Amino acid sequence: MTQLNRRTFMKTTLATGIAAATGFGSRLDTFAAAKNINAVGKINDIGLQLYTVRRLMRENLEKTITDVAKVGYSQVEFAGYYDRTADQIKSILDQNGLSSPSTHVDLGLVQGDNLKRTIEYSKTVGHKYMIVPFLQPEDRQTLDQYKKHAEAFNRIGEECNKAGLKFAYHNHDFELKAIDGVVPLDILLQETDPDLFNIEMDLFWTIDGGGSPIDFFKKYPGRFPLCHVKDRKSDGQMVDVGQGVIDFASMFALSELAGLEYYIVEHDQPEDPLISIKNSYKTLREMKIG
Repeated sequence: MTQLNRRTFMKTTLATGIAAATGFGSRLDTFAAAKNINAVGKINDIGLQLYTVRRLMRENLEKTITDVAKVGYSQVEFAGYYDRTADQIKSILDQNGLSSPSTHVDLGLVQGDNLKRTIEYSKTVGHKYMIVPFLQPEDRQTLDQYKKHAEAFNRIGEECNKAGLKFAYHNHDFELKAIDGVVPLDILLQETDPDLFNIEMDLFWTIDGGGSPIDFFKKYPGRFPLCHVKDRKSDGQMVDVGQGVIDFASMFALSELAGLEYYIVEHDQPEDPLISIKNSYKTLREMKIG
């Protein structure tokens, strides 16, 4: 067992042992310890991945962010800045009382000389996490490719840590599809240092890929500081949160175990983006966990 894997194993074993011994504690203790869930089981700060409203962002970024804030969201996650400077983005957020704990950046933007520029931009905006959201098909055909990504993600995470940032990867369904009998998402978690790299779990895509978010929470405690909250009908159709069959409350009841702190709404193809984000926000705001 490598030093890195031994370290991961020890953290997993310790956390699992504590959970088993305590039964996750009383409901009050569980939510008091979980970040961003209050003692009565309500999420405090709800985020939105702005990819959901990308058409509106292209038309008028400033108005769209204002409209998002009016719905009630207190956090946003970026997926592009539409030619605005970091100072401009920070100013728009401040004007609307929003924070942006995370951003999605293409893999190329965290490689080579681009990494320093991406870190500087992220720090100016006020991001805490830089997240790679996708691997191109040609970059994810073999387990060796995933192992090389894991090595690179550790190096990138180390540079982010030095700058006071954190680094993560957002999954889709393909990381849940076994290659030679091995699930690629397991490789990304087993071959990386939890202090340098973690996963933003997309709950929809994890289920769509045949995985169980709860099983991953138990297998890799503390490795999922962020999640994308989007719902799914039994036939696989993506819908607004609350209009599908995913049992989010049961998942979020394990937030302390998972390490979850940021709950970020997303819908990839909403018919009406503003109505969609209102529906999803209302569901999460009213949800009682536990």
